[in-house]
Amino acid sequence: MIIAFPPKPILFFDGSCNLCDQSVQFVIRHDKKKRFRFATLQSAAGSNALLQSAVSADSKESVILFFRGRYYTRSSAALHTLRLLGGIWSLLFAFIIIPSFIRDTVYDYVARNRYKWFGKKENCIISTPEIAARFINE
Repeated sequence: MIIAFPPKPILFFDGSCNLCDQSVQFVIRHDKKKRFRFATLQSAAGSNALLQSAVSADSKESVILFFRGRYYTRSSAALHTLRLLGGIWSLLFAFIIIPSFIRDTVYDYVARNRYKWFGKKENCIISTPEIAARFINE
């Protein structure tokens, strides 16, 4: 099933991961223009993003950023997200010069241990109707 996404950046994340949830909350707090939309990897939209981005469908260890027709995964998704937030956060995009195999090795290490270090939860928590409107629930 192909799902049409809006032209705004969409951040796909593991909805049962506390670290991922805190990262999304960080993006929400710092996204002053309210550009970002969000979806869990467990949703239909997230499953579609996994297929389209060539990330293994059974892998929930990657964050995926969809923007301007392109999928970014792992450390590239995180760095492009910071760039899109603007302000001081965009300065961290300079780490893109580090080869992706090095960045992704660090990313993968954290991803493999995130439940052990940060815990896991049953549901994604959405705090207000305004924030809920930014989530894709398909």
